[in-house]
Amino acid sequence: MRAHGTPLTTLADARVTLLDLALGAPGPDRRWHGPAGTAGTRAADPADRRPLLGEPLALDLLNTRWDAPAGARDLLDDLDGYRIWLSSAGLAGLCPADGAALSATRHTREALQATLSPPYDQRRPGRAPADPDAVREVDRLLARGALRYRLTAEGPATTVEVDDPAWLAGWLALDDYLQLLGTAPERIRSCAGPHRLPLWFLDTSRNGMRRWCSMAECGNRAKAARHYRRLRGEQPAVRGGARVAVG
Repeated sequence: MRAHGTPLTTLADARVTLLDLALGAPGPDRRWHGPAGTAGTRAADPADRRPLLGEPLALDLLNTRWDAPAGARDLLDDLDGYRIWLSSAGLAGLCPADGAALSATRHTREALQATLSPPYDQRRPGRAPADPDAVREVDRLLARGALRYRLTAEGPATTVEVDDPAWLAGWLALDDYLQLLGTAPERIRSCAGPHRLPLWFLDTSRNGMRRWCSMAECGNRAKAARHYRRLRGEQPAVRGGARVAVG
């Protein structure tokens, strides 16, 4: 493996429990599992117009595709959009932003999406995805990188080493995905709204009952639809956010 080292926060910071932080448990500000210098609250790029921002890195990568009134949109259609995503993800200046990196990140997104695509094995909550090919591909991509732990004069240090810098952003997203699976896989949800392209989020609500990517958008539309059906005397359709069977 040809090393391409990217420094991470200390292990304690990089492995901080996302769910505990999101629920308000004591600890540092919410962090993503990424390079030092970007740890801390991520700020969306002003040019990032996606409907759902600020999710953990793995889900944020999936959310680079979304439905719009004019049709499907893809932030990773070109290099300009890819650089916007890197900026929003806190990776600008740390990961390559060229054509090879864009292609690698798009491939990673497809592999990640395949692990979350139906059919889910709902009889085995918390177990592996139903598609073994998707699991093998993600595992193959994870093998392109590794975490290296070192003791330096400044204290413990962690770096990511990948065999090709183009895969760094994608590898970090997959590493983040594994952390989510190890923390609370049942909290990985897709919006219950009528999206052709699902928007994914980590349910950080205390009761674990979040259904919408945005209450102001999908949630209010669902309420209006229920109200309209009641006026017409119709029975509302029961719809729930997709829950992931992984582990």
